Amino acid sequence: MTEEEKNLSSKLQNLMEKEAGKRKLTLQQIENLIQRHKESIQNVSEYDLTDTQEYYNHWNLISNLGTDYTEREFRKFDVDDNNSKLIQFLLYYFNGCRYAQNVFPEENYKVHKNLLLVGEPGTGKTMLMQVFADYLKLTCNPNAFENLSVTQMMNYYKIHGHIDLYTYNENQSKGFKPNPFNICLNDIGLETENQKSYGTSLDSVIDEFLYARYEIFQQYGKKYHITSNLGIAEFKKRFGPRLVDRFKTFNVLPLCGESRRI
Repeated sequence: MTEEEKNLSSKLQNLMEKEAGKRKLTLQQIENLIQRHKESIQNVSEYDLTDTQEYYNHWNLISNLGTDYTEREFRKFDVDDNNSKLIQFLLYYFNGCRYAQNVFPEENYKVHKNLLLVGEPGTGKTMLMQVFADYLKLTCNPNAFENLSVTQMMNYYKIHGHIDLYTYNENQSKGFKPNPFNICLNDIGLETENQKSYGTSLDSVIDEFLYARYEIFQQYGKKYHITSNLGIAEFKKRFGPRLVDRFKTFNVLPLCGESRRI
């Protein structure tokens, strides 16, 4: 090897070592990356609802937000035997508090699962999710979600021919990168699902939404909640076995009682 070749080889070796050095992670960098990843996939509230006073402060906020809605109908926001434990569960659940799993111990509900509220028309399912949607935004909670009705989604599909906004939300992002958000779809099971738009059955749009949101939940950790007047047996009849199996990722929460509508 000539002197020139030796010098070139030495320079290449030094360059490789220098570049390799750049790729080494220190223990502190590793810890920072792990923490950043953890924060990106775990939605953690900054509030500790295991503290009794903190819990009641949040309960009062929920009550006031509910009253804001019901006063428009000149009635109270009633908390009674039919909904008090459910409200308690939702408060703990959305704040990632371990106490949530103790509210209905016989049901084995989990904080990491999505929510499926079922019950007769008028029992307050959609109202509760509206109240909690407002509450989560006011408290800057990472579990905040957007409320969406089946009718609203159907109208969007009729206009745009797709429901991307409510699934991967790629059209709203740079480079068509998925940018999904937490969402609640209200009133699954309405008769309007049987309509057609340019030959497409709108109940198939609901199925498309559920398939996509399941994948989004698995890949991105973005939750999707549902309210419905359908019972469990009706769900099994309405949706095929493949979709029904995916409802295992939900806490199924019944809301009983008579209609609260005036």
